[in-house]
Amino acid sequence: MSVTPTTRKRVTTRRLIDMKAAGKAIACLTAYDAITAGILDSAGVDVLLVGDSVGNVIQGHDTTIPVTLEHMIYHTQAVVRVVEHALVVTDMPFMSYQVSPQEAFRNAGRLMKEAGSGAVKLEGGQRVLEAVRLMTENGIPVMGHLGLTPQSIHQFGSYKERGATPEEAEQIVRDAIALEQAGAFAIVLEKIPTALAAEVTKVTTVPTIGIGAGPHCDGQILVWTDMMGMSTEFRPRFVRRYAELHEVMTSAVQQYVTDVRGNTFPGPEESY
Repeated sequence: MSVTPTTRKRVTTRRLIDMKAAGKAIACLTAYDAITAGILDSAGVDVLLVGDSVGNVIQGHDTTIPVTLEHMIYHTQAVVRVVEHALVVTDMPFMSYQVSPQEAFRNAGRLMKEAGSGAVKLEGGQRVLEAVRLMTENGIPVMGHLGLTPQSIHQFGSYKERGATPEEAEQIVRDAIALEQAGAFAIVLEKIPTALAAEVTKVTTVPTIGIGAGPHCDGQILVWTDMMGMSTEFRPRFVRRYAELHEVMTSAVQQYVTDVRGNTFPGPEESY
């Protein structure tokens, strides 16, 4: 049965925790602009993440590092204007929370106050616990992010799977428990082994949201342009392509160019 606005309630952090308890999977996607966010929201997505992946998808950068807090505020404002049901979560970009817990708190407050975000997300475990605790104790909902953390790409040196060694896997489990204890309402698990994601999901009472982490997480998230086939180059194994919009859009634009050059557009019905 299709999801309609009349049957949907606004998604909150509390509702996500209830969905985990009830065994109801959580559907999440990224969004960076109003028209896309409106479509995804009306289609029934539970969480829209205004991700710092905007640096790759919209800005054309190789990494998320160049994204600024002002960029995230701008894109979150666009998404929030049209969303009626989904919980909007905003990534805290590189260097917006690493300097000190107090600066992290101030920057998270800007995302809530100026951008209208419903929650913030930040990467890391032990090193961000004090910031997470300060935020959650003062009314700012926080989503954690463990495993492959793209803002640390220069430290890792590659986008390979994380948690593959026993030591790294044990640290991810400890970090997940610590994030929950610090007040995080959910945790993204990126590109970690399926069995490890299942273990983290079992030992935490807050939802786990997987991306390349197998089927046992409480929810899943993808970058919307990946699952819609907007790129011909980026085809990681964890992305299922639900459409091939690159082909559709290319064909449509080629037809437009042909019509303009052939003087068949605009026609009488498109003229005043």
